[in-house]
Amino acid sequence: MTQEKIAGHLLVECLIVQGVTHAFGVPGESYLAVLDGFHAHADQLRFVTNRQEGGAAFMAEAQGKLTGRPGVCFVTRGPGATNASIGLHTAFQDSTPMVLFVGDVASDARDREAFQEVNYLSFFGASTKGMAKRVERIDDARRIPEYVARAFATAMNGRPGPVVLVLPEDMLTQTVSAEPLPRVEPVQAWSDPGALRTLRELLLQAERPLVIAGGGGWTPQAAAALQRFAENWQLPVANAFRFQDCFDNHHPNYAGDVGLGISPALAARVRESDLLIAIGPRLGEATTGGYTLVEAPRPKQKLVHIHASAEELGRVYQATLAINATMNAAARSLEVLTAPPGVAWGQWTLACHAEFDANVDVANGGIVLPGRIDMPAIVHTLQRLLPADAVLTNGAGNFASWVHRFFKYHGLAKGLKTQLAPTNGAMGYGVPAGIAAAILTGRTVFTIAGDGDFLMNGQELATAVQHGAKSIILLLNNGTYGTIRMHQEREYPGHVSGSSLANPDFCALARAYGYGAECVTHTAEFEAALQRALAAPNGTLIEVWLDPEVITTRSTLSAIRSTALKTQA
Repeated sequence: MTQEKIAGHLLVECLIVQGVTHAFGVPGESYLAVLDGFHAHADQLRFVTNRQEGGAAFMAEAQGKLTGRPGVCFVTRGPGATNASIGLHTAFQDSTPMVLFVGDVASDARDREAFQEVNYLSFFGASTKGMAKRVERIDDARRIPEYVARAFATAMNGRPGPVVLVLPEDMLTQTVSAEPLPRVEPVQAWSDPGALRTLRELLLQAERPLVIAGGGGWTPQAAAALQRFAENWQLPVANAFRFQDCFDNHHPNYAGDVGLGISPALAARVRESDLLIAIGPRLGEATTGGYTLVEAPRPKQKLVHIHASAEELGRVYQATLAINATMNAAARSLEVLTAPPGVAWGQWTLACHAEFDANVDVANGGIVLPGRIDMPAIVHTLQRLLPADAVLTNGAGNFASWVHRFFKYHGLAKGLKTQLAPTNGAMGYGVPAGIAAAILTGRTVFTIAGDGDFLMNGQELATAVQHGAKSIILLLNNGTYGTIRMHQEREYPGHVSGSSLANPDFCALARAYGYGAECVTHTAEFEAALQRALAAPNGTLIEVWLDPEVITTRSTLSAIRSTALKTQA
């Protein structure tokens, strides 16, 4: 006879069956029964207590990226749910599997604008235009296993993304005899054999093909199969915006990343290509140069678009050939696609990689920046000293452009994900994502942040210390919201408004949380500081004072000097 249990405990048992080992969140009185379930199963599932729901949601999103299975976040009703929406939006635009559990008002108080009540279906707007793939409320505790299994399946199948499950407080305290459903595995959608034959014909007709890989759903096996496909056909491969670890940057077929501030040489290659093979990315605004490199709705290049969701195919671009397939299935189909003895684009591929190497080679760049900090040299120091399996994280801001351009990411084909970055441009992502990576993997984690970016979720250093996580944070302090200042200098030169920052003592702040801290004012000081951080048992913040006149674009990395910067920074 099945033993009865509190519904909140059943929910935790369902998560354990789905393979969840960590859940992130901020506790709330609306789901006390679930918190009691975490206590009862603490040896199997660890609840990581965060300091703000936005940080918790970012950690869950990072968990989804790292594991390929839904990251899990728990928040309370109203303010908790709205705070967590930034992580949900990131998961949606980044195609990351995630499940957000929201404790809700009791059923007898619903629809009265009760304390902290929100209509979550309206707020999260489950649709292709909303923030979630599905939003559901569990009113019957006996159906918890059904809802949880469906949430995990929805989050992983097709285009991965977030699901919201709303949990009425009184439902969670009911006593039930239900049992968890079995672990859900994602469904694989295989490429149509006829479409593969057409793709092969398009390749044989091409002279300047280019692969763009990215999006959600990639596994080490899929990345390895993609690499074999590229090698068999001698194809150049570029990675989509902030999916720079889909294809190994050290590989001789790598062409660079197609994103914000794209290398002018690579932008020209995309435009000149006569066959683009997009495997996984939606081909959003950042990856297409504002829909100019690949024009919508009908590109000038022949376009083969391979995506896990049929709804994404034809939504923006009318492709020459559209293939509905998941990344594992697509890559495995492509790697066995018979290649001819020789191809017409061998020199094209070599040239693409040579241009990438030149773009990341500081000696060839002739970059001279104002101030005492040489950021390209610092990134090259990172390349030398960080272990190959290190996880690099960042939020949004001009500071991220340094690692995006000068760091060569190791590919997922080597077995591990090494980049966590928000394609939706969410500030404040890097710090909590890095802490989540440290908790989940135990690997070396390096985060680059700006001064504005850091203060959006810097309080999660307390979470890191509480849960024994170590991350190394490089904080670039230039006293500005640098990206906004860059745009101001271009559009309204000399008219600085709203982009200057008065900052705290970041090193003192980090030490107060329990992190080590160092301040670097000269490039020569950085290497020793990084070595000390790598050797330290706890996390470290390395603050670098960057001249405020250094406002970058990835294509030129030029130093913009202006009277406004000199007098107001």
